[in-house]
Amino acid sequence: MISAFFIFNQKGEVLISRLYRTDLKRSIADVFRIQVISNSDVRSPIITLGSTSFFHVRINNLYIVAVTKCNANAALVFEYCYRFIAIAKSYFGKVDEESVKNNFVLIYELIDEINDFGYPQNSEIDTLKSYITTESVMSTSIPAEESSKITTQATGAISWRRGDVKYKKNEAFVDVVETVNLSMSAKGTILRADVDGHILMRAYLSGTPECKFGLNDKLVIDKNERGIGDAVELDDCRFHQCVRLDEFDSTRTISFIPPDGEFELMKYRSTSNVKLPLRVIPTVNEIGTSQVSYVVTVKTNFSNKLSATNVVIRIPTPLNTTSVDTKVASGKAKYVPAENVVVWKVPRIQGGQEISLSATAHLTSTTHRQVWARPPIDVDFQVLMFTASGLIVRFLKVFEKSNYNSIKWVRYLTKLFIRAGYIYSTPQYDTCLLHVCICGMD
Repeated sequence: MISAFFIFNQKGEVLISRLYRTDLKRSIADVFRIQVISNSDVRSPIITLGSTSFFHVRINNLYIVAVTKCNANAALVFEYCYRFIAIAKSYFGKVDEESVKNNFVLIYELIDEINDFGYPQNSEIDTLKSYITTESVMSTSIPAEESSKITTQATGAISWRRGDVKYKKNEAFVDVVETVNLSMSAKGTILRADVDGHILMRAYLSGTPECKFGLNDKLVIDKNERGIGDAVELDDCRFHQCVRLDEFDSTRTISFIPPDGEFELMKYRSTSNVKLPLRVIPTVNEIGTSQVSYVVTVKTNFSNKLSATNVVIRIPTPLNTTSVDTKVASGKAKYVPAENVVVWKVPRIQGGQEISLSATAHLTSTTHRQVWARPPIDVDFQVLMFTASGLIVRFLKVFEKSNYNSIKWVRYLTKLFIRAGYIYSTPQYDTCLLHVCICGMD
């Protein structure tokens, strides 16, 4: 597995060095410094030299490096590196050269605890914090009773949670976060859609509560059951280790004892039945060599009870543009010469509404015709109470033996990256790329 672990600064100096196996020498750090840090042409996060593979992650001015001589699972090695970064952030905030030097001893304690002979071990932040503490948080001497609790937590059936957690106010927050990559045709038909979803939870609950979490009734995961009306179809999904999957197949209910604090409850991926909240229809014509005309129409595809807010549309112009005449019925449009874009800002667009912009860009005369690269159009906006995939949380229940009352919150956050094209005649603007951010709260 992992034979060595290093942290380098941007100068190539070794800040942290740990050899887990005897198949490597400490001089292997010089190879990485010469072949990767000193070589600006290297862009891949993985480089193999002979029988040795270097996996590195860059954060701020540091290189987090794992080295192996075996055919290791690359995804697992990178997960280990990112997990170390998350643990470091939970202990001392920002991960940079100064913080690494200030927490030198603590980092060695952490990497020795989460890795044994090259194999990743317990990396639950709550468990680690109970017995690896900074001096300012807990004294160095731990009572025997507390030490016994730590051993039980680290080796017991529920290693991710202590049983003596207490809060004055018991709350649970659920965030459904989706990233959507979507391609559209000229007529608005969805050609391809990929949804990468995460269900994140922040649990501030006393004791050892049992939580039940319900998703859509019409939720299809089995490929043999595809095509059932308006069902939400997932290609695959993965759950946190705390989840009991007994009831999920039959009732789509997730039962679990949550870790204390923030964690990722579920990851999923979908390529079917993606809802498009907004459609942009751009018509751009190059008129000779002196002008470019624009007509950009924005149509909303959601209920008139909802509205898109903080809409910002960035329309690129040729590099030799001198001025732009714009005309809009909603919002304000302004040409920004430093960025070669027309920025169109609309405070609010109601559902079912259609707005448009017309503009003419005036170009300087050139001896030779310049080829315009036609950069994409960027669109940023937010919509409350809207989800792109259709995945919803039906209920969230908390059961605890003391029967305390808890407050539950559910929020939806969807980020869309859309590429939309349309039919054009030469010379005409042919594609646009939309970067859309949609968020809602239930």
